[in-house]
Amino acid sequence: MDRNPTHDRGGAGTGTIDFAQRFAGSETFRTLFREGMGLVEETAAYLDGPGRSESRDLTRTGSLVYATESMRLTTRLMQLASWLLLQRAVNDGEMTQAQAGQEKSKVRIDGPTTARTGPGWDEVPDMLKQLIERSVRLQERIRKLDAAIYGGEREAAPNPVFAQLGKLNQVFGSGN
Repeated sequence: MDRNPTHDRGGAGTGTIDFAQRFAGSETFRTLFREGMGLVEETAAYLDGPGRSESRDLTRTGSLVYATESMRLTTRLMQLASWLLLQRAVNDGEMTQAQAGQEKSKVRIDGPTTARTGPGWDEVPDMLKQLIERSVRLQERIRKLDAAIYGGEREAAPNPVFAQLGKLNQVFGSGN
């Protein structure tokens, strides 16, 4: 058996291990999937319930930090959930790894970040801080798995603003 750590991207007979296929069907992935989706549900329940009540008691600065961080948290979790759902679709045979690779270019598992310091941060409720910390740890695990599955090759999603600016530049020229 070839012990080369490269990933078989669909080439038959290469003798390499297809980490993506093995991982997607593993109990490790199923556990990660349950943890990720559970964190999404737990966060939604907190933000809709106790978090909403706790945020009313914050100062103006604290409220701004709470709103910003809860938005970052939900954005991060939705991106991570999208990644997990893509991998599950591969596992369930609903799409190929190549298709998932194309779709995942729309998923941003690298952001947004959380400062965790600064004015108002000390007012953020402990439960929100814990959810943020757990989401950051989940994000790091998924980043590592993404690099292992896809070889660290992340093609940036096309930026529609840059595309439109490029078209305008072609039509009107740079003017310089």
